[in-house]
Amino acid sequence: MTAIDPIFNRNAREAAKAPAVYPTAMIRTEMNGRDWAILGTLAMIWGGAFFLINVAVRYVPPTTYVLMRLTIAAAAMWAILAWRRETLALPREAWGAIVLLALLNNALPFTLFGWAQTHIASGLASILNATTPIWGVIVAQLFTADEKITPRKLAGVTIGFGGVALMIGPGLLGSLGSGALAELACVVAALAYALAGVWARRFKTMGVSPFSVTTGQLTVGAVMMLPVALIGDRPWTMTPPPLQAWAAIAALAIFCTAFGYVLYFRLIDRAGATNALLVTLLVPPTAILLGVLFLGEVISPLDFAGLGLIAIGLAAIDGRVLGLLSRRRLRPAV
Repeated sequence: MTAIDPIFNRNAREAAKAPAVYPTAMIRTEMNGRDWAILGTLAMIWGGAFFLINVAVRYVPPTTYVLMRLTIAAAAMWAILAWRRETLALPREAWGAIVLLALLNNALPFTLFGWAQTHIASGLASILNATTPIWGVIVAQLFTADEKITPRKLAGVTIGFGGVALMIGPGLLGSLGSGALAELACVVAALAYALAGVWARRFKTMGVSPFSVTTGQLTVGAVMMLPVALIGDRPWTMTPPPLQAWAAIAALAIFCTAFGYVLYFRLIDRAGATNALLVTLLVPPTAILLGVLFLGEVISPLDFAGLGLIAIGLAAIDGRVLGLLSRRRLRPAV
């Protein structure tokens, strides 16, 4: 026995005593049928969110709509926690991080998308939302040590930004105050989502459950939006919204926000974050279809071309299609 052995044995015993954050393996690279069913359901829910936002902001100002959405969603999450007989269980040191997460993941992007959809179609907003994982590659490169950019990811980012540039075009410089500014607001909201995704990595090391993080951020987000809506919109002076607006906001809060987060975190636990990000490829076609069928919206050919470039960029970042093609080329002839 060498002098190193006692140290190794002691460290092994201490590691065995450490509680595991996840009792089972967290990531499975290959998705099964149930995983794909969750992914498809989530795509329908979040694709429908852009349709519902369009309905809501026709009758309710964006900041008031966000306040209502976050308040109802937070109440739903508290009800889920009560049903699961769980407590919020957020340590004191986590609350500062929760405040920033609520700003980046809820208050800011919800407001930007709500305002933007008073100027542009819901399908176009969903296409621009699909740039979130592209921004995520850049943010991870800047702020993480274990998710650095690779040549494949760099190619995907370049192609994806080509798609964004194709959709926004030169109108961004000469059409401030019209659709181009709304498109830029969607891109900024997508960047906020990417920043929130990297920021939220810290909660796993704290041992905080996804349900507690979600409940905390939605609650703080609602509190954050309260003075903004009261001062900016003075909702008590507005005409009460019609039933369809209430229904749209309730559906956004309960299904797209509270229930959507539950499905999303379950998919991450089952198949990993990389597989879960595939939902962004499925959301735009769903949102476009609903907008065309029920809102009479029209998407230009350039928007579809931009979506195609974004999809190619995301596929390059994900790498599985390229890996499959490489394996087929290397497969020996029988």
